[in-house]
Amino acid sequence: MKLGISSYSLFQAMHAEKMSIAEVIEWTAEIGAQHIEIVPKLGFDFDVNPELEEQIVEKAKSVGIDISNYAIGANFITETEEQYEAEIARVISEVDRVNRLGAKLMRHDVASRPDTSIANFNKDLERIAHACRRIADHAKQYDITTSVENHGYYVQASDRVQSLIHAVDRPNFKTTLDVGNFVCVDENPVSAVKNNLKYASMVHIKDFYIRPSYRNPGEGWFTSTSGNYLRGAIAGQGDLDMYEILRIVKQSGYDGYMSIEYEGMEECTKGTKIAFDNVNRIWNEV
Repeated sequence: MKLGISSYSLFQAMHAEKMSIAEVIEWTAEIGAQHIEIVPKLGFDFDVNPELEEQIVEKAKSVGIDISNYAIGANFITETEEQYEAEIARVISEVDRVNRLGAKLMRHDVASRPDTSIANFNKDLERIAHACRRIADHAKQYDITTSVENHGYYVQASDRVQSLIHAVDRPNFKTTLDVGNFVCVDENPVSAVKNNLKYASMVHIKDFYIRPSYRNPGEGWFTSTSGNYLRGAIAGQGDLDMYEILRIVKQSGYDGYMSIEYEGMEECTKGTKIAFDNVNRIWNEV
């Protein structure tokens, strides 16, 4: 297992212009992480500054950590065929960027709808899968594995993620498995991790505080599909059974990248560092 940090964890500092992406990479190495996961548009933008590609590669090399994964948004539910083709082409162009960064993993979103019903999902599945197939086929030439993450409500439950993976039917299309995100659709994260771990190309470690729908905690919380209240927590301090989750991952023999993805209310460098240390400690204890 190679534990690292998603740059998303330090979005707060980058957005406030307290840290650049280069400084985030340097900080990631300083805390003992083995890799950095690159999430553009959140604190830095390649479209605004194309020179960042080379700067990120050089900085990661100089501090001795891997660029593990590259994560972007995408939505193949469009109003027109022209929009659909344009979105596929855009994501394919991002695959080329992943290759230039030297990473071998890429997560792209696939779909979003206000109505997240299973009826809509079943109707959209082949259209989404067709787009993912084309992107994975393009990525194959670089030995890059593309993936869908369990987030965004629409393709978040473990069975929906599996349905898409099977529909795409490409060995280099898997899932970025976020151990915490399943609670957003009220799925038990321990069970969901067991369900989908064998399909994981990448693992995100995230924790949440969870309160029932009849106990509104006030500001800073959002709701799951059934109305339960959720708030991002430092990994190992929230309500997820992080010991059991990490035990499952460890006993599976998973030896790939794991990223801390912190989105709590504490100051981001403090929250991310505590989460990193907690996960390292728990991993050694389970």
